[in-house]
Amino acid sequence: MNDFVIGYPILVAAIWIIGCLYFGRLQRSEQRGKLTVATSPLVSILVPAHNEEDTLKGAVASIAALHYHHFEVILIDDKSDDQTLTMMYELQKAYQDKFTIKIVPIEVNQGKANALNQGLKVATGEYILGIDSDSILDYQSLTELVKTLNSNPHIGAVAGKPVVRNRTTILGRLQLLEYIGVIDIIKKAQAFLAGRITTVSGVIVAFRREALESVGGWNAAVMTEDIDITWRMYRHNWQVRYEPRAICWILVPESIRNLIRQRQRWSRGGLEVLAGNWDILMHGSLSKRALLSETVISNVWAICTALSLVSWVLNLAFVHTVQLDGDILLILLIISFTQFAIGFRASQAAAYLQWRDFLLVPIYILYYWMINLISCIAAIISFILDPDRIGTWTSPDRGLK
Repeated sequence: MNDFVIGYPILVAAIWIIGCLYFGRLQRSEQRGKLTVATSPLVSILVPAHNEEDTLKGAVASIAALHYHHFEVILIDDKSDDQTLTMMYELQKAYQDKFTIKIVPIEVNQGKANALNQGLKVATGEYILGIDSDSILDYQSLTELVKTLNSNPHIGAVAGKPVVRNRTTILGRLQLLEYIGVIDIIKKAQAFLAGRITTVSGVIVAFRREALESVGGWNAAVMTEDIDITWRMYRHNWQVRYEPRAICWILVPESIRNLIRQRQRWSRGGLEVLAGNWDILMHGSLSKRALLSETVISNVWAICTALSLVSWVLNLAFVHTVQLDGDILLILLIISFTQFAIGFRASQAAAYLQWRDFLLVPIYILYYWMINLISCIAAIISFILDPDRIGTWTSPDRGLK
């Protein structure tokens, strides 16, 4: 069990690194057509919000700065308790001479997926871009997403690359490392090795309208609508791509409690996808089975790690010894530093990284194991005890207070 607990992260990290490096080479060799008036379809930008008066103005300002100009904006208020809806009308008036802003007020808070579905009803664009109300879009992000959608009519969705922007705390900087050194690398590796990714990122994802309507929009009965819609796209034979050149600046939780709650929600979303796609795991294509199998193994690893920690504590308490293989631990550290160095180098210029952030890697390794272990175990317990729970939307920790 100890060999699996330590050896599994080493193996998957090596696979991620190799896949990421080859993805970079493949992307540099790909040819995408230039955008012209004829090849720049109307994009409807959906911005769902619940109690987001502190962040919404910045999100719309970043939309106004986009170098892609053929778009409309749909602001959806999911029964906010603050001045979010009032701000939406103010923004509509402020930008009325620059682009169209439509406002969709919802009378009962029913969550992000429902809000997106309500926004889709009034959207007229051929492509649909979904972002969070704290998302700050890079000026080229929409252009990059449209180019990728234009490159192949079978592409139903394209996920962009989130980059953490609140970096004033250690927790924020640790999550910065995670997004560029783990999440980004995993998606690149999956895109190259499997030709698909496990999930799009809800903070920035563009859809072909035809694909979105063919799967019935977003599912309001799940905890993570982004993971769910990714796999419904696959069920309807749509491709889902990752476009790291489409950058979106995001806010992340700055308290341990809220971070664990966020990661628990992510983990539960993965379990819901497994439960809903068990037939694919058994009889699907090799690439789909590989992605779902990795989710299964990750959860098994979490359980084994928890049991190993209990064993280590008992050994320390009663036998006063703990057996650890120093060579394996050294390999784990070396491959972890290599992984983060690759992610850091690939994102340094675009994400405005500083080399001092790299010094937090040893802390991150412990943080990553513990936070994600706790979240995963909590999600498994929650899923077993309450498998039919439906997600609700509450105000997230944006790290602003």
